[in-house]
Amino acid sequence: MLEVRIARSVGSLQLDVDLSVSSGTVLVAGPNGAGKTTLLHLILGISRPDAGRILLDGRPLFDGRVDVPAERRRLGYVPQDSALFPHLDVLGNVAFGLGHLPRAERRARAGAWLTKLGVSDLARRRTAALSGGERQRVALARALAREPRALLLDEPFASLDPTSRRELRASVRRWLAEWRLPALIVSHDPADASVADRIAVMERGRIVQQGTAEQLRAAPVSDFVAGFAASQAT
Repeated sequence: MLEVRIARSVGSLQLDVDLSVSSGTVLVAGPNGAGKTTLLHLILGISRPDAGRILLDGRPLFDGRVDVPAERRRLGYVPQDSALFPHLDVLGNVAFGLGHLPRAERRARAGAWLTKLGVSDLARRRTAALSGGERQRVALARALAREPRALLLDEPFASLDPTSRRELRASVRRWLAEWRLPALIVSHDPADASVADRIAVMERGRIVQQGTAEQLRAAPVSDFVAGFAASQAT
């Protein structure tokens, strides 16, 4: 379980979040500037909260006294632009970050995750030759190859064409249900709610409402929540 109770001042934005993610998937939805990516960076350890705590499986990643370095937080991360390395082929990208393992084991684990995500045939390709959907699958394989305890995805479908977006949403939903890995996805797109078990709506740095899509539609607390829920239903 990932538990986040943090506060952070970023310019004019006052971030104040209380959120937990167990074995299911939570979608943090909100307009641009709501603080969604800032929230991910705080959880990852890229930025430091002003106050609060972040727990992973009951152990503190941050609590004011403890501040675990980003590389030791056992969190998988897929940024919006996938951030693949152009000088490495697909297999090399997925194996990146497994330097603590012998070379043969690195390559075997990377290959296994490419197979699980249905892109093993891309292992020798350079990343410039990949489609948007292929790039996101490879980025996801790279995050998972490190055997994280929770997964964070930043607008994972935003750069895809409509067909690829629908296909990858369905695949991610199936994979996350199979692996039972706590996952936090941030997005501004109501259609991405199809991937999640629960939606947490974020406005101006705060989670203003949480629940299933049906619960948000039944009793929205703001115009944004109402519009988001209504769009998700269409």
